[in-house]
Amino acid sequence: MRSMLPGAPWLLAHKSMLLVNQPLKVTLDGQDYVLWQDGTGSVQALPNRCPHMGAMLSEGWCELLPDGDDGQSGIVCPFHALQFDGAGCTVLPGTQRKTLPQLQPPELMIQGDFIWSYGGHEPQIPIPSIMNEIAQAYDFIGPTADYSVETDLLSMLLVMHDYNHQNGTHRDLFQITDVQFHQFVDHGHQSHAFYDMPTETYHWTEKLRKPDLMLLPKTIQAHLENYFPGLVILHTETPLGKIAQCHFFVPESEQRTRTYILLFAQLQHSLFKVFGNSFLKFGQVAVEQDVDILAKLYGDAPQNIKLNNEVGMDWVRRNFDNFPKVVEPHLSK
Repeated sequence: MRSMLPGAPWLLAHKSMLLVNQPLKVTLDGQDYVLWQDGTGSVQALPNRCPHMGAMLSEGWCELLPDGDDGQSGIVCPFHALQFDGAGCTVLPGTQRKTLPQLQPPELMIQGDFIWSYGGHEPQIPIPSIMNEIAQAYDFIGPTADYSVETDLLSMLLVMHDYNHQNGTHRDLFQITDVQFHQFVDHGHQSHAFYDMPTETYHWTEKLRKPDLMLLPKTIQAHLENYFPGLVILHTETPLGKIAQCHFFVPESEQRTRTYILLFAQLQHSLFKVFGNSFLKFGQVAVEQDVDILAKLYGDAPQNIKLNNEVGMDWVRRNFDNFPKVVEPHLSK
């Protein structure tokens, strides 16, 4: 459990990921939950295990509650069709009385369209307010790259804060030729990294064959805004507008971590809406490449070589080892 940092806030989902009255299974700290959004826009969550015989509620369906108003719904077990309301109560067959709660709902902190949870642990650090700020300043493009990866949380975070891997792991996607690191700013559980990534010059015939390449600048100027442990925001500019690509991490178990992206943009050109799916695809392929390289690492291999500008990885290790405290050294450079 220590490796999953109890007391940290985790973003379980964005409301766009919850279709109305469609159950969604999420996992946090070894516990499975079912989330659903009813016709009123209210989000409910329960443990995913039916208290009768353990059926997965996420494999069931949603129905309007008999005493519900304005579209309130409950989750129905797929085995014996028991319906549970958001408090975990049901009505047993042959009776007219609602039971006491049979399931303990996890506490959710819903901020606008963002669904956060501490997984039942005492909060140790606050929910970062940056997502509310981004939602106000940017247009929401959509979610992408939602994967459950067979790796521990620390390994996932180290890869995501390894600023030297862009021209290796992501060379095929962006044709990055170099990583020119400029600055790291350390504010404890928050940090910023700034670097440029020059790319290969594409021949016009290749751009005609892959029009999405025209969306990429000659040099990708990256600003990573980091909130330990569960959020990395890539700020960058394209010929069509500014992008805030928000990467989230959720510890599902000791050896499994979920990652996904929420993409936001400040539109400077009407074509951005047309190419929105292309930017979502870029994010998806980048995550797929990170997932692929994680599967090709020997996790127990000693690090006998240290590269320049591994400060982001050092920042992760320091915060991971001392969570929830922030300790020296101060790693700004």
